[in-house]
Amino acid sequence: QVQLVESGGGLVQPGGSLRLSCAASGSIFSINHMGWYRQAPGKERELVAVITNGGTTNYADSVKGRFTISKDNAKKAVYLQMTSLKPEDTAVYYCNMNTWSGDYWGQGTQVTVSS
Repeated sequence: QVQLVESGGGLVQPGGSLRLSCAASGSIFSINHMGWYRQAPGKERELVAVITNGGTTNYADSVKGRFTISKDNAKKAVYLQMTSLKPEDTAVYYCNMNTWSGDYWGQGTQVTVSS
């Protein structure tokens, strides 16, 4: 019933930028915080950035100063602006929304940084 739909991934050169979007559909309520995770080949899924209901943000050390997370409560959406992209940012990116009743995940969108 609940789906998180992601968009914005693609292939970019090192130093380039991408903006990922994630919007929820269905009956999702009481969102505590939203976030972005990523998973590179052969590695575990890791936290990239989170934003609380009050707007507080936290980032992985590897992306601080380069990525910015934002949200739109009315649209039930979360965004990730990525700049100064590096090859090591290559991964499948997943959005997440945490609620009192559980977590919801997007389908994943591929980000490839290569020259």
